[in-house]
Amino acid sequence: MSAKKAWGPGAANGRADARRSGPLAGAVAAPGDKSISHRALILGALAKGETRITGLLEADDVLRTAAAMRMLGAEVERDGPLWRVTGAPWAAPEKALYFGNSGTGVRLVMGAAAGAGVAATFDGDVSLRSRPMGRVLEPLRMMGLEATDENGRLPVALEASSDLKAIKVKLATPSAQVKSAILLAALGAEGVTRVHEPELCRDHTERMLAAFGAKLSMTPDGEGGRFIEIAGGQSLTACDVTVPGDPSSAAFPVAAALITPGSDVTVKGVLVNPLRTGIYQTLKEMGADIAFENEREENGEPVADIRARHSVLHGVEVPADRAPSMIDEYPILAIIAAHAHGETKMFGLEELRVKESDRIASVEAGLAAIGGDAASGPDWLRVRGKGQPLKGGALIKTHHDHRIAMSFLVAGLAAEKTVEVDDASMIATSFPNFFALMTSLGADLGPV
Repeated sequence: MSAKKAWGPGAANGRADARRSGPLAGAVAAPGDKSISHRALILGALAKGETRITGLLEADDVLRTAAAMRMLGAEVERDGPLWRVTGAPWAAPEKALYFGNSGTGVRLVMGAAAGAGVAATFDGDVSLRSRPMGRVLEPLRMMGLEATDENGRLPVALEASSDLKAIKVKLATPSAQVKSAILLAALGAEGVTRVHEPELCRDHTERMLAAFGAKLSMTPDGEGGRFIEIAGGQSLTACDVTVPGDPSSAAFPVAAALITPGSDVTVKGVLVNPLRTGIYQTLKEMGADIAFENEREENGEPVADIRARHSVLHGVEVPADRAPSMIDEYPILAIIAAHAHGETKMFGLEELRVKESDRIASVEAGLAAIGGDAASGPDWLRVRGKGQPLKGGALIKTHHDHRIAMSFLVAGLAAEKTVEVDDASMIATSFPNFFALMTSLGADLGPV
C-alpha cells in the first residue's frame, strides 16, 4: 500500500483519492446516528431538566444544531464523551440560526421553533439555500404560522406565534423531516394534530418523543401507512439518550468489504431499525454475505453488529416503496451495483433530485467517468454491472455532497486505476472519522 498523507484539520479542504486495496479486515464502530443525534439535542433543549447524551455524532451538521440550541436559550456542553443539554424556554435568537449544509437540522428546528412560539431566521450555505423548504413551511402555515422565504428556500424568517392550531395533514411524499417538523410544532398547537403517512418513513421522532414523556398514538391506516396523533400543550421531561451507530455511515465500510476481494469487516453497534435498513435488505437480495450479529435493543431502538464479506453479487429491482428506508444509501448502492452481474433498477428516487446535490445526476455522471454503465429518469436509476472492477482513472465532481464523495472513494478501492474526488471537506458533515476508520481496515485512501 502506498503511503497517504494524514487527514487532519490542515488537509481537509480539497481533493482526495482512493486506489485498489488489499483485503479489508477488522472491526470498527460506526459513528453515531445523525438523525438521532439531531433529535436528542432538539428534544433535550425543549425538555425540563438535564438530558445526557452518549455517542452523539460530533459532525458539522450536528454541531450546527447544538449551536442553534444554545442560541435559542438551552445550555449545551460537552463533558468528555458525554453531552449535557439543559432545557429552557426558548427565546428569539439575536442573529440568524446558521445550519451550514444540514437539511435535517434546519427543518426540524423550524418546526420546533414554531411550536415554541419564537421568532427566528434560518439560513445555510449555498447548497442548503438551494434545497426546498416550502414543503415544511406549508403545513406550518396551515397551523397559523407567519413566515417569509426566498421562493420556498432559505433564508426563512418565522414570526413569533402563540396561537397555532392543530391540523390534519396527509404527507404528499414520504419525508421524516417534514413529519418531524409538524410533530414538533404540534407540541405548541391547540388541539390534536393528526399526520397521515401513506408510506412509512423514519420514526425516530415518534420514538424519542415518547422517551421524553410525550403521549402520541400511532394507528395503521389499513393500506400500509399509518396515522400519528399528538395533542398540543404537552411538556417534555429530560432523559438519558445513547445514540447508536448510523446505518447510513456503516454502509460505506460494508460496501467496501463487498467489492474488495478477500475482505471481512464488522461494523459494531449499528442501528437496525427496520425503517432504516432497506440497503441491507437489498444487498442480501443481491447475494451479499451480510449478517446481523449480537442483536439487542438500546433506548428503544434495535441495534446489531453488521458483518460483511466479499461477495459475488447479481442485479435486482429495488421497489419504490423501499426508498424511504434507504433514501441516503442509493449512491453507494449504485457503486455496489456497478460491480454486480447484470442490471439493478431503482425506483421512487425523486427525493434524490433535491438532496445536497442532484444525486441521480451525480451518480450517473460519476459512474460514466470511471467506466460504469448507468441511465436515469425523473425518479429512477438503472446500473448495469459486469461483475468486475471499474476502470477508475477519473476526477469525480462531488457538487459539495458528502455521500457522493464517500461513494466514489469506496469505488476507488476496487478500481483498476485511482479514483479522485474534487472536494472531500464536506465528508465531515456526517462522518468526521471516515478516512481514519477506512484506513484502519486497510483501505488506501486520503488527501491528495
